[in-house]
This record gives sequence, C-alpha cells and structure tokens, in this order.
Amino acid sequence: MKTSKTQVNLQYDSYDLSADVLKQLYTSMLQPRLIEEKMLVLLRQGKISKWFSGIGQEAIAVGVTMSLDKDEYILPMHRNLGVFTTRNIPLYRLFAQWQGKASGFTKGRDRSFHFGTQQYKIIGMISHLGPQLGVADGIALASKLKNKRQVTAVFTGEGGTSEGDFHEALNVASVWQLPVMFCIENNGYGLSTPTTEQYNCENLADKGLGYGMESHIIDGNNILEVYTKVSEITESMRQNPRPVLIEFKTFRMRGHEEASGTKYVPKDIMDVWAKKDPIENFQSYLKNEAIIDDTFEAEIKAKITHKINEHLDVAFNEDDITPNLTNELNDIYKPFDYLKVNSNSELKEIRLVDAISEGLKQSMAHYDDLVIMGQDVAEYGGVFKITEGFVEQFGKERVRNTPICESAIVETAMGLSIAGMKCVMEMQFADFVSSGFNPIVNYLAKSHYRWGQAADVVIRMPCGGDVGAGPFHSQTNEAWFTKTPGLKVVYPAFPYDAKGLLNTAITDPNPVLFFEHKGLYRSIRQDVPIDYYTLPFGKASLIKGGNDISIITYGAGVHWALETLKTHSDVSADVIDLRTLQPLDTETIYNSVRKTGKAIILQEDSMFGGIASDISALIMEHCFEYLDAPVKRVASIETPIPFAKNLEAQYLPKNRFENELLGLLEY
Repeated sequence: MKTSKTQVNLQYDSYDLSADVLKQLYTSMLQPRLIEEKMLVLLRQGKISKWFSGIGQEAIAVGVTMSLDKDEYILPMHRNLGVFTTRNIPLYRLFAQWQGKASGFTKGRDRSFHFGTQQYKIIGMISHLGPQLGVADGIALASKLKNKRQVTAVFTGEGGTSEGDFHEALNVASVWQLPVMFCIENNGYGLSTPTTEQYNCENLADKGLGYGMESHIIDGNNILEVYTKVSEITESMRQNPRPVLIEFKTFRMRGHEEASGTKYVPKDIMDVWAKKDPIENFQSYLKNEAIIDDTFEAEIKAKITHKINEHLDVAFNEDDITPNLTNELNDIYKPFDYLKVNSNSELKEIRLVDAISEGLKQSMAHYDDLVIMGQDVAEYGGVFKITEGFVEQFGKERVRNTPICESAIVETAMGLSIAGMKCVMEMQFADFVSSGFNPIVNYLAKSHYRWGQAADVVIRMPCGGDVGAGPFHSQTNEAWFTKTPGLKVVYPAFPYDAKGLLNTAITDPNPVLFFEHKGLYRSIRQDVPIDYYTLPFGKASLIKGGNDISIITYGAGVHWALETLKTHSDVSADVIDLRTLQPLDTETIYNSVRKTGKAIILQEDSMFGGIASDISALIMEHCFEYLDAPVKRVASIETPIPFAKNLEAQYLPKNRFENELLGLLEY
C-alpha cells in the first residue's frame, strides 16, 4: 500500500512499504522498549547490576538490522538492544547474559552486550569501544576476498569518533574499498560531555569526505527513513563494494548508564527530543493511516510482555554458575591438537631470515585462506625482505600493504579470524606494537575466554638490540605479553626452530606473538629441511648438557651463553633454549635445576618485570630444596636502549654474563 504524510512530530514521507512491513517495524521497536522498561524496574529492585539504556534510539538498531541479510555481520554497542531482538535471539539467553548465568553467551565472564555470537552474526563491543571498527574491516575484507557481496555494519557513538581507532578503521576501509557501513549514533552526549566538546565540525558525516568516503545524514528517530535509506545503501554496497559513513541524528534520553542520571542535560533539550520519540510518533502515524488500531496495540504489547515475563522466569530460575577451576583455565585458549609434521626432505643451510621466509611461503601454500598484512610487505618485501617475491606467487589480495595504523590492522586481523580466515601480521618493528597494544591484550587475548571466539592471528615481532638501532627499533618486549592470559609467545634462536615453530603458530587458532631477533636474522645459519614441518609449543630445547649449572635463556641469549662457554670449556652446563615463553616448559627447567643445583637465567630484556623474574620465582617454589646457591638473573640495565655502540654494549647483558656465571659457580 502507499502511505502518506501525517501530522505528528516526525514527518514520515511516502514509501512503498506493505502493511505487514510497517507492523513488523513497529513491533520490532516496541519489543526492546518494553524489555528496557522491565529492566529499569529490575535494576531498581537490585535484580540486575547495571543498565545502559537505548530508549529513544530503537529506530536505528531496528532499521539497520532489518535492512541487512541475516548472514551479514553486525557489530553493535551498549544501546543497540534492538539489534539482538530483531535477530531473534531467545530472550532468556539475553536475560541470563545480563545476570551472569551459564545460558548466557559468556558463562558469567562478562556482562551487558560484551559478547558475540556466530549463530546470529552479531559481534559485541568491548569497553574500549574503538577496536570493533577495525574488526568490522576484517570481516568485510573476508567477504570481499570470498566475493560474498555482503555488508558489515558497525556502530559507534559520537564520542567514539574521537578515538584513533575510528580514524584508522575508516582509512583502511576506504583505501581497500571494504563494504563496511559505519553507523554513528550521534546521541548528544559522550557520558556527560556534549558534542560541542567532542568535535568541531558541523556534522560527523563531514568526516567521510576526508577519507574519500560516501556519507549520509539520517534522522535516527524516524524508522521509515532509517529502514528505507539504509536498505537502499546496503543493496548498493553489495553491488558496488565500498565503505559508507552514516550519521544518525538522535538523542540519549537516559543517562550513560542509569547511575549517571541526566542532570547535566538542559530541560528544554530533553523536552524537544521527548516529542521526537521514535515509537510514539510511529504509533500515531500508523493509527492515523489505519495500519494499526488500539486493539492491535494492546494485543501486541500483551504478547511481548508475556514473552518477556516467561523468559525472565527461565533466567531467574536458572542456578547460579558454580565456579570450576578446570573449565576456567581450559577456556583461555581454543583447544588445539598439535599435529606433528615431520620432514623427510634433504637439508639446506640457511639463515634465520630465510627460515622465516620459507615457513611463511610454505604456510601460504598450505592454507588458501591465509592473508599476510603489514607495512611494505608486498612489492617491497618488508623492511627485512622476508616477503620478497610473495606478491608474484600469491597476489596482492593475500599479501597486503597496510597504512601505518597498527591498531586497525591488528583489529582487521581479528575480523578475518571471526570470518573464518587466518592472518599473519608483520609488526614492522616489535617496538611499534605499542600502537596496537589495546586490541592485542584486550580483544585478541580475551575473546575465546569471553565468548568462545578464536583469534587465529600471528603477529610477527622483529625485535632486539645489538644492531645500533636506538630506543625505538631495538626493544625486546616479550614481557608485555607473557603476563597476558590468552596470548602465546614464541621466541626462537635458530633457523630450524624458527621455521617449524612459525608453521605451528599459523596452524594454531590462538593469537601468537612471534618474536624474531633482528641481530640473528643474517648472522645465524643452520641446516634446515627444505619442505614443510612443524614443532610443538611448550617444549624447550636442551642445547648442551652438563652437571655444574643450568643456563636458562632464549633468543640472542642462547648464542651469548654458548659463546661464553666456548671460552670456559671446563664449565659443565645445561643450556636450555626455551623457544616458547608462553606456554613455558617448566618440566625441562625443573629437571635440569634438580640435577645441577644452580640456575642462571639470561634475558636481553631489562631486569625488572621480565620473564626471568617469574622463572626464578618458579624455581624457588618448586626446586628450593635442590638449590646450592641463589637463582641468578642477568639482564639489560634499567634504561631505554641507547644508540651509540659503546652505550649499547654497556646496556646489553652479554658482556656481564661471563662474570655472573663464574661468580655463581664459585658460590
């Protein structure tokens, strides 16, 4: 039927929408509104702990969700309850999620909408807000690579547009022409900070121009405008993949969360927006047009209310979660059954840098869905030439140069994983990981624990000093990540280990930080199998056997220790190359220390807070009665890494190790 304008506070233009669609739009908005009203009652009764209200913004969540196909991903925010209800998630599961019950989506490990569900193609946000924008890029990239012609929709608020992740994600999406619909809910306030203190342009949609991106402004309280315009945009994006920025003008009628209140909002502004309520206006319009009547309204409200109460009973009657330590620890990582692949090929002497390149190349051939991303990794081959020639063999779609935006590329890698693909990201220098730190430690590391989503991502970390590169290109910062549950940390010292462990890292569906010491790239050579093989994580290598002392180290430290022992042939030492720091092979460490009675731990990282401290503590706890001397740690001094050769030599521990080793032997 043809609808027409009516005299309400919102004007509804004529659209060719059937009565059934109009009723569905109304019902879909009414359901989250009635749920919210019930939640506010339960909050006051102390039956839920927190609530972020989206009252007044239902038209955006509902209109966008109904415009998308059910197999297209949506990445919503706190105030997008309508996304979840329109995708027909069983209400008892949402209620259980908010109450920390087992039938929710995070097993009580997270609250609110901090979860995802592959079944309903919804990926929830984390409190840092920004990372989901780059994750949407990754999902859309997978869609484009697979030629699926799908749109990915991601939400943010006007406050979130100030975050660097927003700008990085838009830039990546524009450069790569990814079919991401960036939805900004401009609702007036970021907590209590008004838009006048958030940005200094007339409209947030104007930001699209700076990224060469199509943008639109839509009345976010007008369900017909949202639904029809977004439907047109999404269909166009499927036919012509590209990013689109949409600013939805709306208002947050309640506090950031209920405890915040709204005293900071002038009353006249609240009154103006109250007259633009999306449900009351649309209801009046439908009644004026004789699409619905009072009977329909009463019946649908009664039906939704009954459904809410029925599902609340299910959630309330569910037992509280009983803590289970085994379950908690087992859910940190996605289960990974390591499959040992032996090589029967001939050996070839190659450098560490060559071994990493071969591992990458053979893994790219092994996995058709593996993508390599990083700054200058395509035609240039990376700053260390590890991916040189890869574009010719695998194409630019799978070997992708990225803009200089570490955070967004980590997030994009996560999005590829959500979409079922694998990714290796090269962090051009390990030092630069600080620019991508948040998504690594808060998104990749926690996703499987929170809602069972693997982060099938390897981040290559060229690291280390003794190359005269100064404070910003020389750090070995593995300790930032060994303390973060959910990450795996690999740090090989030899070409054979580097290739086999890299192949395993790519096979493993969990996030892996793969450290590669730049000083070893072209200085260490070894016979390595020509073809593909794997090595297990969590298995240290006993490089040299002895009875006097246990030397525990990794990376360049292995070679420093071996060089020292060459000048002291009388020292009988176990030399343990840890190879992986998380998981850590404590069994090999303990067995060695119990045999020798003395332990010295050598790391290139500065002393305080390094992994040597934890290894020392573990030895003291588990091997104390076997020790004949204190456990000794040797590390770099507590300064940034200097550039000048003599200063760097003083900084590094390799020249101090000899004295510390001999002193401990004499104890």
